[in-house]
Amino acid sequence: MAKPFSLTTYQAMSRRHRSAPQNMLDARPDGKIIWLHCAEQNRLKTVKDLAQRLTAQLGANILVTLPTGVAAGDRLLDLAYCQPVPSEHPDDVAAFLNHWAPNVAVWVGDELRANLVQATKIRNVPISLLEAKDPALSQTPPKWLPSPRRAVLQMFDQIFARTPEAADALRKLTKGQLPVTSTGQLVEETEVLTCNSDDLESLSEALVARPCWLAAHVQADELDSVLKAQRGISRSSPRILLILVPADPGDAADFLGICRREGFHVALWDDGVFPSENTDILLAENAAELGLFYRIAPITLLASSLKPGHKGRNPFDPAALGSAVLYGPSVYDHLPAYTRLANAKAARVVTSTHAIVTTLEDLMAPDKVALMVHAGWDTVSAGAGVVSQIIHDIRVAVGESENSPEEPEQ
Repeated sequence: MAKPFSLTTYQAMSRRHRSAPQNMLDARPDGKIIWLHCAEQNRLKTVKDLAQRLTAQLGANILVTLPTGVAAGDRLLDLAYCQPVPSEHPDDVAAFLNHWAPNVAVWVGDELRANLVQATKIRNVPISLLEAKDPALSQTPPKWLPSPRRAVLQMFDQIFARTPEAADALRKLTKGQLPVTSTGQLVEETEVLTCNSDDLESLSEALVARPCWLAAHVQADELDSVLKAQRGISRSSPRILLILVPADPGDAADFLGICRREGFHVALWDDGVFPSENTDILLAENAAELGLFYRIAPITLLASSLKPGHKGRNPFDPAALGSAVLYGPSVYDHLPAYTRLANAKAARVVTSTHAIVTTLEDLMAPDKVALMVHAGWDTVSAGAGVVSQIIHDIRVAVGESENSPEEPEQ
């Protein structure tokens, strides 16, 4: 079949750029390779989590290519072979594919590389596009030349779109010639935190009919705001209990002293003390207990977010266990996750102590907090089906049996 004119012109233009031969960072391992390409920096966590799932379930070799200047990080380097994406010069693309010879490819994000996609397709490598919204080319042709975007999209075996609107637009662009599924943005997988079932039963009995909220991953410079919020909410809900977990276990002793100097009655969870009716704060120094507290507390203030510099913590942890999420403005490391939850009305941002108090007061209404909790569950589980489908398709593409190594139970 003749190559589309748009691709021919694109390839001619890309040859005008200087070749940039890569130093292949690793030798190709024996066996089959699953290639994940992270097209955008803000999808790096999705790629990391998908790599972890594939490693656990298939035990396969994983290759991850990254945009120029994006660092893989230790976690991804432990899971996969990591390589910068080659330039669009045809010689560089050929050298890359000759070296790695992937068996299946998964593209995550919107930026397309026409030469790389085309060369992959020519080699009969199955290739899927995830989280498509408004695909753009890494090199945009002049306005007087036709865009090869349609031709490139038609090379994918399947496309998963972020929104129904994006799916409709992609179907029109590809003239309905390939399956486009609306999945939403894939939710990063989160390991469901465990807890001791006896502790869960006992603490639930101790708090029966008593309201509580959790402040998790609290930094030293955030403690004052948390304690002022506890004092403020106590005026309208005198029996309310604060469960307090510092970000650094080493701060627990200082937190205890400050809480007591402020006049709060504190029970120490790590000493085996359950809260009594007179307890204002249950202090736990070990973040490993958060799996218990997320199940107990209907509302979690996820700290390390109230002050600049701490960059936030993963909000899917509490949302997956039935706790509505409050958070501050400093959540840089997990911004896509917070955006997903906030858009689903499963999380609320609080920018001051007053905002924490008024939001807690509002969520004392069981119907309101229940809506947030259910929205959180729906959001966390939204990508589970499509991730399972992707893994199944990859398993088929690389010829793995359904009896291959499975992901450990969580």
